[in-house]
Amino acid sequence: MSDSVLLARRGALAQINLNRPQVHNAFDDALVAALQGTLEEVATDETIRFLLLTGTGKSFSAGADLNWMRGMAAASEAENLADSQRLAKLLRTLNFFPKLTIARVNGAAYGGGVGLIAACDIAIGVHGAKFALSEVKLGLVPAVISPYVIAAIGARHARRLFITGEVFEAKHAARIGLLHEAVALEELDGAIDRVLHLLSKGGPNAQREAKQLALRTAGITPESAERIDARNAELIARLRVSEEGQKGLSAFLENSAPEWVKE
Repeated sequence: MSDSVLLARRGALAQINLNRPQVHNAFDDALVAALQGTLEEVATDETIRFLLLTGTGKSFSAGADLNWMRGMAAASEAENLADSQRLAKLLRTLNFFPKLTIARVNGAAYGGGVGLIAACDIAIGVHGAKFALSEVKLGLVPAVISPYVIAAIGARHARRLFITGEVFEAKHAARIGLLHEAVALEELDGAIDRVLHLLSKGGPNAQREAKQLALRTAGITPESAERIDARNAELIARLRVSEEGQKGLSAFLENSAPEWVKE
C-alpha cells in the first residue's frame, strides 16, 4: 500500500487517511490508485461495517496536485481520458460502497476533495473549513465529481458554485447539504462517535438495503453512474486539451491570471 493512503482497523470500523499533508492531501495518480486499492480491500472485509474517510494534517484534500495537473496539461486527450476514467471509477466505488461511509472533514476541501465528501453517506466537518469548485477559473468544469456533488447539494446550488468557482465555508456547506453537520474542531471526533453509535444500532443488512433504496429511488444506480461517468470523463479530457483549458491551466501553473480576467 502506498504511504499516500493509510488504513487502520478498529473493530468494525476502517479508517482511511489521505496522507499527503505536505500538499494538503492533493490528488495525484498514485493517491487515486492507492485509494482505489484500499477501498477494494475494505469492501471485501466481512469484519468491517463502517468506513471513515479523513485527511492527515490540517486539510481534507486540496483536489488536484500541481505536478499532476502539469502532467495532464501536457498530455494527450486520450491520456487525459484514461486519467479521468480512473478518478470516475474511484468516486463511483465510494458512492456505491457496500459499507456505511462517513467523511470526517478535518479541513479544507477543493475540487476532487469535495467529490469525495459528496460520495460518502454522512459528512461532518469543522467550522472554518473552506470549500470550492473552482475549475471554471482554469477554463475547466468539475465534470467527474458533478453527479455526486449535485446529488448532495441539488442542481440549484451546484449551478451557482460551478459557474462562480467561489470559496465557501463550512456553515454554508452544511446549509446546502454538502455537510450534514459543521462543528468546532474539538467537537469533531465526538460528533463522529455519536454517528457511529447511531449506526451501530441498525441492522447491517437493513442498512445496506436502506442505502441502496435511497440511491435507487433517486435514480442513481451503478449502471446509470457508469454511463454518466463515461460522458463526463470525455468532457473533461476534451476541455483540458482545448485552447481555453490550456491557457487556463498554464496561467494557474504560472501563478498568473488567465487572459479572460480583466484588470
